[in-house]
Order: sequence, then structure tokens, then C-alpha cells
Amino acid sequence: MSADFDLFQISEEHQMLRETVRGLAEAKIAPFAAEVDEQARFPQEALDALVASELQAVHVPEEYGGAGADALATVIVIEEVARVCVSSSLIPAVNKLGSLPVILSGSEELKKQYLAPLAKGDAMFSYCLSEPDAGSDAAGMKTRAVRDGDDYVLNGVKRWITNAGVSEYYTVMAVTDPEKRSKGISAFVVEKGDEGVSFGAPEKKLGIKGSPTREVYFDNVRIPASRMIGAEGTGFATAMKTLDHTRITIAAQALGVAQGALDYAKGYVNERKQFGKAIAEFQGIQFMLADMAMKLEAARQLTYAAAAKSQRVDSDLTFFGAAAKCFASDVAMEVTTDAVQLLGGYGYTRDYPLERMMRDAKITQIYEGTNQVQRIVMARNLP
Repeated sequence: MSADFDLFQISEEHQMLRETVRGLAEAKIAPFAAEVDEQARFPQEALDALVASELQAVHVPEEYGGAGADALATVIVIEEVARVCVSSSLIPAVNKLGSLPVILSGSEELKKQYLAPLAKGDAMFSYCLSEPDAGSDAAGMKTRAVRDGDDYVLNGVKRWITNAGVSEYYTVMAVTDPEKRSKGISAFVVEKGDEGVSFGAPEKKLGIKGSPTREVYFDNVRIPASRMIGAEGTGFATAMKTLDHTRITIAAQALGVAQGALDYAKGYVNERKQFGKAIAEFQGIQFMLADMAMKLEAARQLTYAAAAKSQRVDSDLTFFGAAAKCFASDVAMEVTTDAVQLLGGYGYTRDYPLERMMRDAKITQIYEGTNQVQRIVMARNLP
């Protein structure tokens, strides 16, 4: 009895990329992670380091000046940065989220205009879908785009926008035909410098404090019709297609923060002595570490398989993207919580990185669709 299995195996090239990003993250990003969290400031050092190594947007195709990295390479970059600082991992993650609609549905003119500066590190890209009254029900958005000659005029507000105020470019979903609900939504590129664009105060968050999250306001923002992404009325479909791919980057963040927490806890329990021996020798501790490592590895395999499906645009990508995001983020919350437990009272203090990791992990269960929404998506797309 024999069978052919398409076993997942990470390539030498991907492994070299991991080592490169890990070295960079530990040298240039990790030293500032606690300060970035404490001061709730943008991790400029991380952006500078990523841009210097051309890692801020590796997904941009080569023809627009990018590295043309595949989905797995993007996952590895995000995972390794998140291992030391989740806030910083939102730089490559949201650059992909914001620009992917342009890659998937934009005109050649739009791609050349907006992907080249992103690839060079001259600009960042954010994604504007959610609104105060349109979160999980994204199709219920109220932001309007009204045609006026060769332009569109945008009015409305977007909420929970990652890296708002820092990014130069914004993919904005707006209603162009209120009668058609989701089929009346169109996508546009809006620039930070466009007249009428402004930002709210940064949200005061539990975690990812180094990544600014703000409202974005559009007050009679006039943009040329050429900045529409795809045809009128296709914006919502593009938004959902984008999330199929980018939910995997949230899974990557979850993997990274869980790995960082496990690595730290592992080192601690081997050094901490109680009752005359390292606490790593106690079976109760060993079982916790074994479960943490087992679940993390399962999440990694699912995420990497989803990345392969993203690269091939497989028919079951929607299920796998949701499953990877949901499972990996649940694992990240469990692993970081257990890591805090393993350090006891020390884990609960800001002198150690685990309480930050635990706070940062929580958002991975919420953004780009709550895990309850992911389960709905999975149920509707069972393979």
C-alpha cells in the first residue's frame, strides 16, 4: 500500500530568509520593543531597519521594484519580527494588507504609481474598511464616494485603522451605490496629503501600543476617478479577496509572539531553581511546555500550508486563511498566558517581556475578523 504525499518542506532559501530576519530583529528591533510599548510610540527604529534591508514590503512584485517574495516568505518576515515586537511586525503586515487590493484589482497605472514607492520604503500603505457602525458587518459601511465629473468626492469616517497618520497611502472602501449594499461598494487609493483627509487621536490600547490605531476622516476629499481600484461596485469583493490572503499574515504574527514567549519561558524555567532543582525538571512544568510547543507547531504547519494555498490561489484558500488565523491566534493567546504563568510573579511584571507579549497576542484574535467571524467563514467554506 503506497501513496504520494505532498509533504510541506521549507526551502533553503526560506530558511536563510528566516535567519536573516531573526538576526536583524534581535539586533535592531528587540532592543527598542519594551520602550516602544511603554511610550506607545511608533517603532521608527524597526521601520528604518526593515527599509534598510528591503524587508518592509517583500510581497511587492519585481516589475514594480519589489522583491517579488512569495506568501510564505512574507509570513516568515512577519513571524520573525513579531517574535520580538508585534507592533513592529505590523509594518510589513499592513503594507501587504493596504496594497494587496491594488495588486489584485488595480490598473497598471495605479500599480506603477503606488507600489514602487512602497517597495522603495518611501511610503507605507494602510487599509480602511471598518467604521464606527460597520465592524464585522463591513457591508453596512456609510462612507460615501460620489462621482463628480472626472473625480469622486469622499465623505465619511473609518475606524481602527492601523498605522493611520504614518502611512502615506490608504485603500479606502466607500459606497458608490447605496441601493446595492455590498455590490455598491467601490475601492479607492487616498493619499495622506489629499485635501480633507485628517486623523483622530491614537487609540489607547491594551497591546500593540507601538502601532498607531486611529480614525481617518474624509471631508469632501476629491480624488481623480483613475484612483478607483478595479471597476465601480467591485470594492467589497476585492476587500474580501484581500482578507483571504492577509489573514495568514495575522496567523504569522500569532506564531511569532507565541514563539517568542515559549523561547523566553523555556530559558527561564531552566535557570529558575526551587526545592533544590531547576523548575524545568518538574513534570507539571514539562507538560505545560510540551503542550505549548505542540500547539505552536500545529499552528505553524497550518499557517504555512495556508501560505502555500495563498501563493497558488487555491479554491479552498478562504477556509484555510480563516482556519490559520483563528487557530494560530487562539494558540498565541494560550501560549503567552501559560508563559506568564511559568514565570509566576515575575511574568506579571513589566520587567519581563511576557506580559507585553500576552497583551499583544490578544489583538490577533480580534482584528481582520474576530475569531467568531472566522468560524462562520470556515463553516460556509468547508473543504
